[in-house]
Amino acid sequence: MNATIQYNSRKLQINLNKPIDISIPLRASEENVRAWYVDAPIIEPVEDGDQKISVKDGACINFNTISFNPHAHGTHTECVGHITEKVHSINQQLCTFFFLAEVITVAPERLNGDFVISKKQLKFALGNKKRDAVVIRTIPNTKEKLSAHYSHTNPTYMLEDAAIYLREKGIKHLLVDVPSVDKEKDECLLLAHNAFWNTSGKLRLDATITEFIYVPNHVKDGEYFLNLQIAPFENDASPSKPILYNVMS
Repeated sequence: MNATIQYNSRKLQINLNKPIDISIPLRASEENVRAWYVDAPIIEPVEDGDQKISVKDGACINFNTISFNPHAHGTHTECVGHITEKVHSINQQLCTFFFLAEVITVAPERLNGDFVISKKQLKFALGNKKRDAVVIRTIPNTKEKLSAHYSHTNPTYMLEDAAIYLREKGIKHLLVDVPSVDKEKDECLLLAHNAFWNTSGKLRLDATITEFIYVPNHVKDGEYFLNLQIAPFENDASPSKPILYNVMS
């Protein structure tokens, strides 16, 4: 089914029959992607006395408790409350859910032994395009990203001036396929987070960062319509399910 959507001053033709899910599912498994020095998520039946409340154990329903950390265990969307003393909830700050997005592919550069996403790379990929969101796929882009354990690996991160560039360009929603836009161990400076949310000036309360996405290789760089879905958690971050739709005109 195709839909015509009036978005700002443009009419967009969207193919709703072919959603592109760029989230990583959460599984109760050692194979679940994770970072930040935590164990795997747990999904297990509630126990009532000696009985596990699951159909296979004789109950009439499945009734699981899930223990996980949204920042560490898969695709999640966070607001400025992630780094502020004042509480800000993603459920209160993200109030619209459809955005014009650009998917770009970046080969991280080497800098002092690290792999980084630079301002120069983003400027080259985005040029004069006006977008609400940018979706960054790093290469190499293997399926190992779906189950990688990132703790103590110093994964790719974004430089501060790159985050400033995105903020000044008006990008409200930043989506990346790494555990964090910042370096794993940076003495808690969080330079890219602070720059993107403008914590030294007027806070960008309606801006979000989504981490731990996975953009399959068959998805071409270019313009998409993004549906950024979150669970209604009153927390700085929530598990999320970003969906891309091809724009046909």
